[in-house]
Amino acid sequence: MAFDRSLKIAPSILSADFANFGAEIQAVEAQGADWIHVDVMDGHFVPNITFGPDTCKAIRPHIKTVMDVHLMISPVDAYIDAFAQAGADFITVHVEAGAHMHRTLQAIRSAGAKAGIALNPGTPASAVAPFMDLVDLVCVMTVNPGFGGQKFIHSCVEKVSDLRLMIGDRPVHIEIDGGVTPETAPLVHAAGADVLVAGSAVFKGGSVVDSAPYGENIRAIKAACKA
Repeated sequence: MAFDRSLKIAPSILSADFANFGAEIQAVEAQGADWIHVDVMDGHFVPNITFGPDTCKAIRPHIKTVMDVHLMISPVDAYIDAFAQAGADFITVHVEAGAHMHRTLQAIRSAGAKAGIALNPGTPASAVAPFMDLVDLVCVMTVNPGFGGQKFIHSCVEKVSDLRLMIGDRPVHIEIDGGVTPETAPLVHAAGADVLVAGSAVFKGGSVVDSAPYGENIRAIKAACKA
């Protein structure tokens, strides 16, 4: 997977039809999704429970693009191998979730996945500076993690700019997760983000039997960033 800083939309299956994941993934990819984002929550690190490795393994055959797995769990190290074996291309962990982040990121890479590190809205960009040569992706949470459909936290845009400077010419993606819409996407894209996770903003108005709105929603976000 060659590094590419072009704009990518990563629909979050948290907003898809849970009873129809395979078909939803195929539909949203056919409508232009660049990656598929899987939000894993444990009810402990964040106040919600979603999916485990078995879900990832089940949906992996339906994903033709990139399986982007975001682990909002703590502790995290014991689960890395399971998610890697389930087919995750990227495994992202929270800098706030463990005391030994070097070890965690090395474990992700050793398991054969690309390593991501995520920051909650209240965590400064400087928290990931020591790990910049160990990561393939930095995920900036622009809502407090736990539930979809929250309002974008605008103070996080400056954090994206800070990270872009910190990354320099390293092949590291900046991903935005939370409150992405055609209104907020241009702000973070201009600041340096290249992967935009969007849940309700992509899936609203469509379904497996009428997936055209998924494509319209993806194109609207991309068009707003180009404008």
